[in-house]
Amino acid sequence: MVPTAAERILLVDDEPDLRRLLVYNLEEAGFVAVAAATGEEGIRLALEGRPLVVVLDVMLPDLAGTEVCRRMRAEKDLADVAILMLTARGDEDDRVLGFEAGADDYVVKPFSVRELVMRIRALARRVSERRVARQHVESEARLSWKGLAVDVGRHRVFQDGVELALRPLEFKVLAILLEHPGRTFSRSELLEEAWGITADVNTRTVDTHVRRLRERLGAYGDAVETVHGFGYRLREDETSKVPPGRGPH
Repeated sequence: MVPTAAERILLVDDEPDLRRLLVYNLEEAGFVAVAAATGEEGIRLALEGRPLVVVLDVMLPDLAGTEVCRRMRAEKDLADVAILMLTARGDEDDRVLGFEAGADDYVVKPFSVRELVMRIRALARRVSERRVARQHVESEARLSWKGLAVDVGRHRVFQDGVELALRPLEFKVLAILLEHPGRTFSRSELLEEAWGITADVNTRTVDTHVRRLRERLGAYGDAVETVHGFGYRLREDETSKVPPGRGPH
């Protein structure tokens, strides 16, 4: 029987000893831990069980972890699953590549198992809260800016009535800015708000996600305004909240 998504963490790593160690500690923490030794198996198990969090090694025997991450992000059913990448390489460029592939967090080996479980718990809590929020979507406000409409509860974005495919972190950045019109967020604040924890990465990661978000928003990319020397904010004059029951469905 496949464990339910509400309690499931998927570990994708080709080191048997590490899999056993993490499965044991995750189960001790109250999760149901499922392990895969290859990228292909990890993708299959993720689609079968839709876990809360995928813990993904960068170096796998069949596929690069970044490719596994991209393929998971391309699956609609896995759009809200949190992905934490593990790697033996701690170079900033490698970490940025992981985040660009769609990872939510990044941990370098060797690591503290206690800290890793803490990060997984934080990610799992956020995913669980988002899924619960979608069950109460009718009570959620919808946010808009010009021709952009953001359905917070359903985790959907529309541009002139056409749905856009945003990566989870891109959606989070956009929603954060729309929920606080006119407020300027530093890169560090956005990083902490979007990840839910203080990630150990250079804040240029935020610039990467903002750039990609602007590209995906196309003609409405100017919704995200750069505050030079500090961070980003939403252009306030066009922001509005749409009452529940209106806007795209």
